[in-house]
Amino acid sequence: MTEARPLIPAYPALARTYDADFKVDPAYRDTLPDLQNGPASLIIGARAAIQHVGISNFRLPIRYLTRAGGEITLETSVTGTVSLEADRKGINMSRIMRSFYAHSEHQFSLSVLEAAIEDYKSDLDALDARIQMRFSYPMRVASMRSGLSGWQYYDIAEELIERQGSRLRVMHLDYVYSSTCPCSLELSEHARETRSRLATPHSQRSIARLSMVMQGAERLWFEDVIEMCRRAVPTETQVMVKREDEQAFAELNAAHPIFVEDAVRAFAAELIADPRVGDFRVLASHQESLHSHDAVSLLTSGPTFAQNSLDPGTFAGLRA
Repeated sequence: MTEARPLIPAYPALARTYDADFKVDPAYRDTLPDLQNGPASLIIGARAAIQHVGISNFRLPIRYLTRAGGEITLETSVTGTVSLEADRKGINMSRIMRSFYAHSEHQFSLSVLEAAIEDYKSDLDALDARIQMRFSYPMRVASMRSGLSGWQYYDIAEELIERQGSRLRVMHLDYVYSSTCPCSLELSEHARETRSRLATPHSQRSIARLSMVMQGAERLWFEDVIEMCRRAVPTETQVMVKREDEQAFAELNAAHPIFVEDAVRAFAAELIADPRVGDFRVLASHQESLHSHDAVSLLTSGPTFAQNSLDPGTFAGLRA
């Protein structure tokens, strides 16, 4: 004889309306499940330590000091990670965000990083931590001859790394410039001189990413690094341009033709000369108008940025 199945479910009917009046008290909160802080038996996969786990692209406004003595508030993308020991299931990632909100309204950039990383270590019981803040920093730039001016934006990241009790402060800055090929310039002049043929050397929008450890007590300002870049490679792309500016820029490029190898060495010379800079890395990509590929170069100094393996995204992330 077939057993009759009950028509009513074994569990009670659940309400399908949102309870806007429900209030959470401490006793109720204590009953909420917390799988991330569960026992090691809940770990999936290898019982292995994780070097970095956290959040990426958490955005909020952060205040930054300017070299001139003012301040500016910029939308900032935060990446925050901590280490995780092999016998721990996970971390409460909301604590990372709460740390930033707790400090961002009354402190500036690096001070926010310093305070937040202390919270990370205590709240998340982590040995190592890393926080990076990315933002676009505006500077007013004058045209070359017309008297106009416009806003140039620099992609910058500040990073604070704590590992095995030591702390590193790192700055990354992207600098966009025009690179005129020295070989192409000479070949163009050869065509003019020997065959009376009009020829133009090829030049292209190019980008360098300077990454540097900030050392010593004296502050390394964003403006300082931008000025280093301009001294090393003065052919920075222009914002506001009239005909006289375009002509001036053509003259400037002809006065400073540069291969990608020259570029990284020129940037390196500026970094080496500044006592506020420790270990550094310079990446450069000349995004060729002659070839279907880019010309790239990488130069490092010191162990912080030394690398044997070339990450697939190392140069792909450099887009001018």
